[in-house]
Amino acid sequence: MSERVSTGVPGLDDMLNGGLIPGRVYLVKGAPGTGKTTLAMHFAMAGVSRGENVLYVTLEEPADNIKQDFGKMGFDVYNSNFFLIDATPTTERYVLLEDIFETFAKNLEKLTDAILEKFGAIHFSRLVVDPITMLKMTSSTELDYRRAFLKFIKTMMRLKVTTLITSEMERTDVEEYLVSGVIELRTFEIKGVLERAVKITKFRGSGFDRVIRPFEITDRGMVVHPDKTLF
Repeated sequence: MSERVSTGVPGLDDMLNGGLIPGRVYLVKGAPGTGKTTLAMHFAMAGVSRGENVLYVTLEEPADNIKQDFGKMGFDVYNSNFFLIDATPTTERYVLLEDIFETFAKNLEKLTDAILEKFGAIHFSRLVVDPITMLKMTSSTELDYRRAFLKFIKTMMRLKVTTLITSEMERTDVEEYLVSGVIELRTFEIKGVLERAVKITKFRGSGFDRVIRPFEITDRGMVVHPDKTLF
């Protein structure tokens, strides 16, 4: 088996038969508050811990909040190999590439071009876009978004960067069809208690654990229990 890329969550790597296949694009989907950003940060930090350059584009949560929250949890968010780009609408201006693309967050195609430009100066082995929902909601038409998303996938695979995108959309038809794998985070109410669970619905090129497994968000991040079942 070729070397896998760790998600940074050992139990989830177990479910993926060792981790992600490098150089492909993966989708993490789930409702707000299910832990998508936490999983994305684990993935990013797993690369940083190996000395890799990691590019993280945040489109919803301001970069300062991310650094404060995850820094408290012990994540190495101030490492010089971790490039956190704030593209949230709450900032005074969209920031990427020294403000060359000030409004790139309104357009997935511009985001793709901006990332490509960034790769001209630095090689990144891992990329996170969190969440892509923001770009889908602002697309003029569904067809425009589909074309832009296909371009995004092709570009990232050509760059051979292992990519994690998150989405809050319940329906992610085009995304699920084009990506190499889908990890779904869900919550269930069991006997009056809210329980979290992870399900892998697609993983091209590999076998995977098809059982819904419970996980927790602790003060140190995400913990998946690959040996337990939810029900």
